[in-house]
Amino acid sequence: MQKAVIIDDERLARNELKRLLRDFPDIEVAGEASNSKEGVEVIEKLNPDLVFLDIQMPGETGFDMLAKLDKAPQVIFVTAYDEYALKAFEINALDYLMKPVEPKRLADALHKLKQKQEAEAAVSSSRTILTDKDQVFVKDGDRCWFVKLSEVRMFESVGNYAKIYFGNNKPLILKSLNALEERLDDKVFFRANRKYIINMKMIEKVETYFNGGLLLELTGGEKVEVSRRQAVKFRDTMSL
Repeated sequence: MQKAVIIDDERLARNELKRLLRDFPDIEVAGEASNSKEGVEVIEKLNPDLVFLDIQMPGETGFDMLAKLDKAPQVIFVTAYDEYALKAFEINALDYLMKPVEPKRLADALHKLKQKQEAEAAVSSSRTILTDKDQVFVKDGDRCWFVKLSEVRMFESVGNYAKIYFGNNKPLILKSLNALEERLDDKVFFRANRKYIINMKMIEKVETYFNGGLLLELTGGEKVEVSRRQAVKFRDTMSL
């Protein structure tokens, strides 16, 4: 069963989508919201597998809302405006449906979800967790490195790529931060926010920060903000 949330400022649109989803018994609509603020709250509370997200809403857009999440679920945009399609796929959305939603397009989008989850499950089951004692091969253009993970300060999300910080180098690899998080040892590598995974052994200084968060300074001088929700997890991880 996949847990879904619908975020749209139009109540009729939410109701119509719920009606269409009744034909898909493996999708449970666990919650809904009518704006960005409510959307963030319901996602953090329910931790859904899938979000149906409108783009144009009062106040902040659907893109603005996604930027506030520490870890984004799979997203299917549902909108009346086709000019956002390119941006939707640039941020790696699962699909982009035009209103009024056609049942066949909805079925296609949910089939994509199933295929993606099956592929991720197959990959994760065949791979072991990487610890800081492991060494990985990194290639960026014509340059190559064998890198000990103990020397990596952090990983930064850059679209579908990740930038790896070690020594004075910052090569890009074709891996999402979510995929890296699944493979890295969470006793060493911590997801500070939506954009960064940091090596906890590389932390030089911890400071309290805005709105209950933390600010971490790494050995290379980089400063990374830990969101309020992740700050609670960080304190638990680092405490005796």
